[in-house]
Amino acid sequence: MDVDQPSRVGALLREWRRRRRLSQLELALLADTSARHLSCVETGRARPSRAMVLRLSTALDVPLRERNTLLLAADYAPAYRESSLDDEEMASVRAALDTMLSAHEPYPAVVVDRLWNVVTGNRAMAVLTDGVPPHLLDSRPNVYRLTLHPDGLAPRLVNLGQFRALALQRLRRQADATGDAELRALYEEVRDYPAPAPPPEDAPAPAPALAPGPGPDTPATRPGPFQVPLRVRTPMGELSMFSTMATFGAPADVTLSELAIELFYPLDEFTTKALRAPGSTSGPLAPSPSIG
Repeated sequence: MDVDQPSRVGALLREWRRRRRLSQLELALLADTSARHLSCVETGRARPSRAMVLRLSTALDVPLRERNTLLLAADYAPAYRESSLDDEEMASVRAALDTMLSAHEPYPAVVVDRLWNVVTGNRAMAVLTDGVPPHLLDSRPNVYRLTLHPDGLAPRLVNLGQFRALALQRLRRQADATGDAELRALYEEVRDYPAPAPPPEDAPAPAPALAPGPGPDTPATRPGPFQVPLRVRTPMGELSMFSTMATFGAPADVTLSELAIELFYPLDEFTTKALRAPGSTSGPLAPSPSIG
């Protein structure tokens, strides 16, 4: 690498440092190097070693996919492979996903990739995808399109305005934090979907989600533990749910690092009974776990 030429890796590292809102001194301390050396790397006056690129990537919490990009920009081979879930080495991962999804029934659960494309889901996801047209349920459905598209789940969301605002905020933060152009494009796409009409100026503010109480003496106005639960109209009635996200610890594979499992739980007794009722689930959302 000719240090007299503009440094691709230096420019990329500077971009990641600024994205993380760190000074050169702060990053140098985190990466156990000097601010002077870091400055030389960013301006192309010094070539970072492979170990230094990885150390800086770790300090900046750069996703594994982008760590490979940084290494390539520095003329080094990628450090992390990108497997398919169909690969033999990923059999234990497939088994773990199957176990988590099956064990979570009768409550919905879905596995997504970095772009929120559905990798697979359990049978209980049918309660959320019922009535969604085929063009949104293709071979690789997308959670944000399924949820916010006017042909998708959006018309059935009781609190669409609140849910949409929170979902867009989360997606924008993720796009900003990762610098992922495809995530940014997804955000801009779903942001431009028709938004629900704002309430009249004299309309009362929407009521907060209420926590289910043990009996008639529970105050009716006691707020629930979640600001914006998922509240959806179904043939069984209005269901209220919250979700948690799970990821794999210490991944060394790009594919594995980008997988997340969203697990939905009932927020009230009615939803619990409705989801546990016989016949409340049908078929899986996505039959194939392959990412390709």
